[in-house]
Amino acid sequence: MSKTIQTVILCGGSGKRLWPVSRKAQPKQFVSLINGKTLLQQTLERVGSPAAKKFFLENGYHLAEKPICIGSEIHRYQIQDDAESIGIPVKCILEPVSRNTAAAMAVVACYKADNNSDLLVFCPSDHYIEDTASYLQSLLEAFNAVNSSEIITLGVKPSFGSTAYGYLEVEESYLNHHVYPVKKFIEKPCEKVASHLAKKNNIFWNAGSFITRVDNLYSAISAYRPDILKFAKDSFEKARVESQTVFLDKEKFSNCPSESIDYAVLEYYSNLKLVELKTEWSDVGSWNSLANLFKSNAHNNRTNSSQAQFFNSKDSFIYSSTERPVVAVGVDKMIIVETSDAIMITNSHQSESIKQVVDELEKKNIAQVNSHRKVNRPWGAFDSVDSGERFQVKRIFVKPGGRLSLQRHEKRAEHWVVISGTAKVTRGEEVFNLEENESTFIPKGVVHRLENLGDTPLEIIEVQTGTYFGEDDIFRLEDEYGRKV
Repeated sequence: MSKTIQTVILCGGSGKRLWPVSRKAQPKQFVSLINGKTLLQQTLERVGSPAAKKFFLENGYHLAEKPICIGSEIHRYQIQDDAESIGIPVKCILEPVSRNTAAAMAVVACYKADNNSDLLVFCPSDHYIEDTASYLQSLLEAFNAVNSSEIITLGVKPSFGSTAYGYLEVEESYLNHHVYPVKKFIEKPCEKVASHLAKKNNIFWNAGSFITRVDNLYSAISAYRPDILKFAKDSFEKARVESQTVFLDKEKFSNCPSESIDYAVLEYYSNLKLVELKTEWSDVGSWNSLANLFKSNAHNNRTNSSQAQFFNSKDSFIYSSTERPVVAVGVDKMIIVETSDAIMITNSHQSESIKQVVDELEKKNIAQVNSHRKVNRPWGAFDSVDSGERFQVKRIFVKPGGRLSLQRHEKRAEHWVVISGTAKVTRGEEVFNLEENESTFIPKGVVHRLENLGDTPLEIIEVQTGTYFGEDDIFRLEDEYGRKV
């Protein structure tokens, strides 16, 4: 009889070190940074594809039908859209506030408490792993080795002395085995210590994937952090459930301490083991680490864009989110990041400090800290193209079946022009369709709605006129996505 494996994707994290591409409303796990898919999509395909299920079934393990994604409530539709677009259905556990990995894993232990002997594998949603076959083989070795009292983590042999990663020291006498007992954690070290550690045979980078049984995880958190377990359990027991989605109770979960599973449990756990992951891996935790995933030219310059150009430059990286040419002349060890509404330039040695910079920008109420110019919505997306004192222009994209809320505005009127697709429009008492090159006007105060009943995307240009254009001038009368009216 095959053992059951429940895959859990940890979708939290703000990704501040990759600003301005990663932002609060759309952190790095939901961004297509490399290979044309988001990091979450790549993670889901790695552990939830038919090929992965077949691999584990052939080796005596049964993958649960749906991976569990646990992340922020504000990213609910991004998680679901990413999963649906690659054909991998998921269950979601949504956090009202961020409380780090210990709380997230405690909630999953409570959620799966009726299946005590099932195996859990926790996977970060925002890591890059080059070779899926090697990753699955490492997981298999961990599954074969784990017992009722072990937690197994994956580790990567350091290729250089990184100050951005945590390190794990294992028992040297076990280096010819597949599973190593972990002696101790070494948090992100200084450059000198990191360089020394990288040369040792019994040192690994902590790759962030964890394997254990449900009952063992529950017991471990109960033993070392009963306070975290209590609030996690209370928030789960008072959760609201809608179909395949669990909404944790805000009051209970907000009181839960915010701590990583490393600090809360694993540093003290006596039966922690490690299995080596033998492939290129990155936590994509800084612009330097992302740069290393792209090919270098003869002068060690790297870029993601065919429009980027280097002249008399070396050891530099250009990342562009647009089709505009970005030209670097006479730069050395520089990182240049260009988006539609923000540009970031830094010396590569300062890459790790971007998080603190973003915190300072947030204090100054810089809008680009939170959202991109293009903003995702459950029905599609909008792109704020232009704005002035008494106008704002948006491109609105409505996916097939998408339906905006029934709403009105007190301070602005709207003009809609259909660019492609067919729009169903509700305007006051009227309901009518608009085809390509047709338009309508929504007066201030009139109740209205936009829908796409077709099977192709709908795109419109919306010109807003008035005195105020904030999202808080949207008064929703009905909304099928459950947003507040």
